[in-house]
Amino acid sequence: MIQPTDRSKNKSLIVVVGPTAVGKTDLCVKLATYFQTHVVSADSRQFYREMHIGTAKPTPEEQQGIPHHFVDSHSIVEEYNAGAYEQDALQLLGELFKVHDTIVLTGGSGLYVRALCEGMDDMPETDPAIREQLTETWQAQGLEPLLQKLQELDPEYFAQVDKANPQRVVRALEVCLSSGQPYSSFRRSERPVRPFNIIKIGLTRDRTELYQRIDQRMDLMLEQGLLEEAKALYPHRHHNALQTVGYKEIFDYLEEKYDWDEAVRLLKRNSRRYAKRQLTWFTKHPDEYSWFHPSQFQEIIEHIKLKS
Repeated sequence: MIQPTDRSKNKSLIVVVGPTAVGKTDLCVKLATYFQTHVVSADSRQFYREMHIGTAKPTPEEQQGIPHHFVDSHSIVEEYNAGAYEQDALQLLGELFKVHDTIVLTGGSGLYVRALCEGMDDMPETDPAIREQLTETWQAQGLEPLLQKLQELDPEYFAQVDKANPQRVVRALEVCLSSGQPYSSFRRSERPVRPFNIIKIGLTRDRTELYQRIDQRMDLMLEQGLLEEAKALYPHRHHNALQTVGYKEIFDYLEEKYDWDEAVRLLKRNSRRYAKRQLTWFTKHPDEYSWFHPSQFQEIIEHIKLKS
């Protein structure tokens, strides 16, 4: 992992975050065009080549000739996590900053954004059998028994974890049970200093407007063939990247847990809930991001110049 020896203030990473369907792609292409630079994705699902429609991956037309990194960079059969992404993305930025003074980072995956900007916690090795057992418990009995166990083993982390996110709960318990220590004890308080300036921008819209855009996006995904894509990915349905909105609902439909109309209703409802969780993640620390409507391009440019 790259560890900086000094901070280069003339190099800036513009971090653009926001909920699904808010308009990150369009704005980031405009920013990259303005600064004549590249876009680096921090969307943990757009990494995978086999996942196109359900991830709203930017098309070549939408990219408008701007180089996008970490889009279609991995196969769904590969295991890839935030720690590996941190190292790979830092190495990439080191190369890009040799040529460009400004790079645009974007994504809705808060953990991956944090990994690149602040670093990942050093976690101990864990027993794969424990993860498998915990995953089986979750799939058979739901999250409640795992949450009870986490509250018992690590009340500190239990108080702050997203209790609707099975991956986070399973990961924390996996570390607790493998190490015999609370998961929170491995989370470091000191963060590495990155060798570039970080300017964090959040995009938001009126809630009604955002929800309408989400519903429209889901309709478009279904027209484009989301059902067929999910069918092709069904053999990999236990992969972490597929334990998410847009695929899980269709997998359940394929397993005849409900009919198609209900699947569509859940796709839209769960996408709206996902957007709300994303906003909650990024607004945990009110002073961390400066918030704009995606249409405020000139105001965003002025803010970047002020912070650079």
